[in-house]
Formats: sequence, C-alpha cells, structure tokens
Amino acid sequence: MSLNKTLSPPQPVLSESPLEQRTAPVLALAAALLGSALITLDASIVNVALPAIGSGLGGGLRGLQWVVDAYTLPFAALMLSTGAFADRAGASRAYGIGIAVFTLASAACGFAPNLAVLTAARVAQGAAAAVVLPASLSLVREAYADAARRARAVAVWAAGGSTALALGPVVGGALTTAWGWRGIFFVNLPVGAVALALLLRAPRSTRRPAPLDLPGQAAAALALTGVTFAVIEGGTTGVVALAVAVAAAALFVRVETRRAHPVVPLGMFRDRAVRAAVAAGAACSVAFYGVLFVFSLFFQQVQGRSALYAGLMFLPMTGVIAVTNLVSGKLTGRYGPRVPMTAGLALSVVGVLGLFGVGTSMPTVGAALLLVPLALGCALAIPALTAVMLDAVPAGRSGLAAGVLNAARQVSGGLGIAVFGALMAGGFVTGLRMGLAVCAAALLVALALSFRLAGRPATGA
Repeated sequence: MSLNKTLSPPQPVLSESPLEQRTAPVLALAAALLGSALITLDASIVNVALPAIGSGLGGGLRGLQWVVDAYTLPFAALMLSTGAFADRAGASRAYGIGIAVFTLASAACGFAPNLAVLTAARVAQGAAAAVVLPASLSLVREAYADAARRARAVAVWAAGGSTALALGPVVGGALTTAWGWRGIFFVNLPVGAVALALLLRAPRSTRRPAPLDLPGQAAAALALTGVTFAVIEGGTTGVVALAVAVAAAALFVRVETRRAHPVVPLGMFRDRAVRAAVAAGAACSVAFYGVLFVFSLFFQQVQGRSALYAGLMFLPMTGVIAVTNLVSGKLTGRYGPRVPMTAGLALSVVGVLGLFGVGTSMPTVGAALLLVPLALGCALAIPALTAVMLDAVPAGRSGLAAGVLNAARQVSGGLGIAVFGALMAGGFVTGLRMGLAVCAAALLVALALSFRLAGRPATGA
C-alpha cells in the first residue's frame, strides 16, 4: 500500500441540501401523478376515437372491441403480480420501466399500419400500465414519511386519476377531430417523457423481497383472455376459446391451492364482505365501461355527431365522478361503508333501467343526461366497497386485496365491452337493451350481497 493512499484524506459524504430534501417528495408525487393519470386517460380516451379507427383501419365491430380490450385485459390480469414486481425491482425502477414501455407502445399505436399492429401495441400498453399503477402509488408512499402528508399526497394522486378519467372522452374527441385518431396516442409521448424526467430527480427506491407466483399469474391471464375471446369472437372459435378458459381456470385453482404465496389467496373469498365487494366492483365496471363503449358508437355512428361532440356529451357523466367519490368517502366515515355502497348500487340500477328509454331518435343531450345516474351510483359505491374489501383482510394483505379488487374491476370492464359488442350484432337498440338487462341483473345481485353486510357504526359527526 502506498504512502499517498494511506494518508489520503477521507472523501466528503455527499448529502442532500435542504432544498433537495423539500423538493424530492414533490417531484416523486408529480412523476407518479403524471403516470397514473396517463394510464387512466388511455382507458377512456380511445372510446370516442373508435369510429375513426374503424374508418381508417377497418376491422368491424369485433376489431374495435379488441382495440379496447387489448389494453384492459393485460392491465387487469398482470396487476395481480406487478405490485410484487415493483417491490422486487424497486418502485422507481419499475415505474421507469413501465413508463418507458408505455411511451414506446404509444408510439407504435400511433404509427400502426393496420388493426393487428394496433391491437398488439395496445397489449404492450396494457402490460406497461399494470406495472405503472402500483409502482406510482409506491413512489408516493415512499416519498412521504409523515402520515398526514402522505394521506394528502395519496388523495392528490387519486384525484389525478379521476380527473383523467373524466377528461378522457373530451380529450380523445378533441384530438381525433383536430388531428385524427393517431393523435390520441402521440399525445402520450411528451407526457411520458416529462414523467421520466421528473423520475430522474426523485429519490431512488430500495428493493424488497416479494414472492412471485408466475404459474398462477400465467393461468389467470390465459383464463381471462379465453373468456373474453369467446364472448367477442363467438362461433367455433369462441367455443374453443371457452374450453381453454375453463381448463386454465381449473389449473389456476389447482396452482393457487398448492402455492405457499399464491397470486390470489382463494381463502379470502370465504369472507362474505370480500365476495360482496368484488361482486359490486365487477358489476359497476361491467355497466360503466360497457355503456361508455356503446354510447361512443351511438353518438357518432347512429346520430352522426363528431368525435369532439361525442366527447363533450360524456362530460356530465364523467365529470361527477371525482366529486361523488369525495362524498362517498365522507359518508363512509360517518355511517360506515354499507350505507353509501348500497345507496350507490341502488342508484346504479335505477340509472341502468333509465337507459332502456334510449332510442335511435332520442336527442343527444337527453341521452347524455340519462348516463349521469349510472355514473353517480358507481362513483358513490366504489370508494365504499373498497373500504369494505380492505376492512375484511388483515392490514398486511391490504395491498393484495386492493390488487385483486382492481383486477376484478378491470377484467369486468373488458367483459362488459365484449358482451355489449356481441349483443349489438343484432341491431343497436336490441343489443343495447339486452346488454342493459345483463348489467341490471349483475347490479341487483351485488346489491343483494351488500344488504347482507354487517353495518358499521358512524365514526364521527
């Protein structure tokens, strides 16, 4: 060892300045907010562009269903495992990977020369979105050590998603009208780039051990894809797909009962509250996303309106969601979750039944206003049923429970689109009313289950 190396002074330890310590959490929140809003926006921005996509690329109604469900299905199915992946890789690293893939997939969507390429790129988008959502929330949790500040940050993060959902149809309509349907995908590129730039300034996340159930995840994804494929395609192909789905579901149950760390602990469904929460979330998603898909086509293809006009017609429906979510939270705190949950489901049933009056000659504004009660009911029920789900499991499994609930909601939304699309093959009005009947039946079952929940006393005035 040389004398110079022995006597060299110790290197100074670099530490964050007070300014960096204050701004780092804000940058992490901004990055997480942009990412979660981006993937939520893509769940609703595409609907009003579907007629334009159909005109440009062809493919018919089935092809348009796949443009939506190719995003929804991997988003839902992979979300069962991506929370654990975010822990293993580190939230910031997982988030960066997810946003980068999502942005590249958005570019592929925008440049897609045909419907097959667009559908494949939408699958990549959905898979990336499944990584971004849990990682973005983990970023917020890690950035704020103080519980009160963390709660406010999570509220901002959630509000960003609600706002993106509300603005999705309007933004999609405006971009489609101004620049064509490819604009709804190209707009993701600068937003994704800004999110990555903010992430570079945010604190790095640590890796944590988290078990992955890859066989269970693969079986679940195959079963969900098979069911959706069967509903959309029908015929002999649909029968084969349904058989594959049944076999995959049986394999999933077998795998999950033998794994030490299953992706979905089936034992949690023994709890009545868990069953009620999942059923209610699924029923709301079937109705909401199915109706959103159908009326995107109704406003444009049946009534001949522009994409921008159609997007504006969804604003009363989607605009009430964020405010009603807050009202539901306050009602849950005061009366317990059963009251807003049952009230929301009952209002959703009324909203669905009201839509039976929609016909091809109904004024556009009248149809838009009839969509509001359904949105109000679902927005009132969702926060409450989420509270029911989280209260029913141990605190250490809250993340898993939230993942199962969100996955069930996303899958059900995709199935709702598939069901409505399949039924509309016999005509718009007939298909709409048959689809609404399915939604009403699902919501009534969920309502019956919610009435069986034990009430919880109010926690405050």
